[in-house]
Amino acid sequence: MAVRHLPWPVNVGTPTKLAVQMTTTMPNLKLTRFKNWVTEFGSKSMKLALSSSLLLALSFNVEHAEAKMGVNKPELLPKEYTAVIDVAGFLSAGQEKRLADEIADLEKDTGFKLRILAQNYPDTPGLAIKDFWNVDDRTIVFVADPTFGNILNFNVGEQVDLDIPRSFWSRLAGKYGNIFYWKEKGEDASIEAAVNAIAYCLREPVGPSNCSEIR
Repeated sequence: MAVRHLPWPVNVGTPTKLAVQMTTTMPNLKLTRFKNWVTEFGSKSMKLALSSSLLLALSFNVEHAEAKMGVNKPELLPKEYTAVIDVAGFLSAGQEKRLADEIADLEKDTGFKLRILAQNYPDTPGLAIKDFWNVDDRTIVFVADPTFGNILNFNVGEQVDLDIPRSFWSRLAGKYGNIFYWKEKGEDASIEAAVNAIAYCLREPVGPSNCSEIR
């Protein structure tokens, strides 16, 4: 959720230097009215700020609490094992096969397991994928879900985290997962571009500059 900048002064309820200086030039009656106006305006503005902030906080918490709620629907899993599960219908059969082949080659070359789940929350097998894929420390679970804007989401094992800079995943999501990219190119294009970038990164020698570029 983007940070929202509220359109009122930060210290509207606190007397400023200008208000203090005006005491030497304004008549007492006008000064009293001015102070009352400042106090009243500050009180109303602060109440508005607090109520709006509370509303934003509640909206943020409800939205993210719903997103983090554990879903477990094993009935949505395919009958046969596959490294690519598309319950959202983003990929064609040909794309699924091509991605599965790339994932198999990547695992042979690097020992890392990439797994892809395309979904539209809450229509997802959720926690059931952990046992289905036997997720471990060398597994990258790539969840393609446009529900909250950015379609690229990643959950990486501890061993992956040691070899791949954490900034790589945020840069990857920023480049190929943003709403402008997948709205224009399509969800499938975002998924395929991300897989290509991950494959390139995992095949690079581990070092201070590995995965520094998103290909």
